[in-house]
Amino acid sequence: MMKVSKIKKLPSGKYNLVLDNHQKFTTYDEVILKNNLLYNPNIDSEVLNKLNKDTKHYDIYNKVLKLISVRLRSEKEISDYLIKNSIEVDEQQIIIDKLKDIGLINDKNFAKAFIQDKINFSNSGPFKIRLELQNYKIDEDIIESELDNIDSKVYLDKIKKIMDKKIKTNKKYSTYILKQKIMSDLLNMGFYRDDINMCLNDISLTDDNLIAVAYDKLYKKLCLKYEGNDLYRKIKEKLYQKGFSLSEIDDILNQKMTN
Repeated sequence: MMKVSKIKKLPSGKYNLVLDNHQKFTTYDEVILKNNLLYNPNIDSEVLNKLNKDTKHYDIYNKVLKLISVRLRSEKEISDYLIKNSIEVDEQQIIIDKLKDIGLINDKNFAKAFIQDKINFSNSGPFKIRLELQNYKIDEDIIESELDNIDSKVYLDKIKKIMDKKIKTNKKYSTYILKQKIMSDLLNMGFYRDDINMCLNDISLTDDNLIAVAYDKLYKKLCLKYEGNDLYRKIKEKLYQKGFSLSEIDDILNQKMTN
């Protein structure tokens, strides 16, 4: 039989128990109170085993609290963390249930915060957000409900901003190819095709200056190798490969090659 001779609080917030045989034991105030050590300082092997078990419980519990303090976590994330730390199944459920009871695990709140973060700080569209939430094992009803709470105008505004940027930074593409590229990129970001088409229909693009520049470059390069009808056909072929329409190509060829 041992006896607690001294209890000292540490800077970390934990407590050092000094036993009468000079053995030291570090634990938490919850463990001290739970085991009534303030009023019954006697410790036998059974009590010592319980102190070790309770301390281990609060060790992992406090680590989980620290994780959640950084950002909200889904139930799956907490479960994965406990499994990674080799916590027994029964103990995992105790910790998860406790965190649910005090509202620190709530997949609905997690989904709501996750969606807002993605909208505010990423270019992810609703389809991609849905897939990511599914990877967190969030219930489908929760995902559907929280995504439905977002006004569709929010996504349309994001699409338009992304389109504006891509138009400004991709001046070398024809209208046709640029629209195809924009569609492909936005689909990969997780936006819906109908929303993308709606925004594409609202923008006005012209190839007038672009095709003239492309023609001048091709002519300068190809006139060294071809002439006459061969040069005409080669330029027409190259312009078509760049995504210009046949009517646009005929117009520029008639304008340039008949002068």
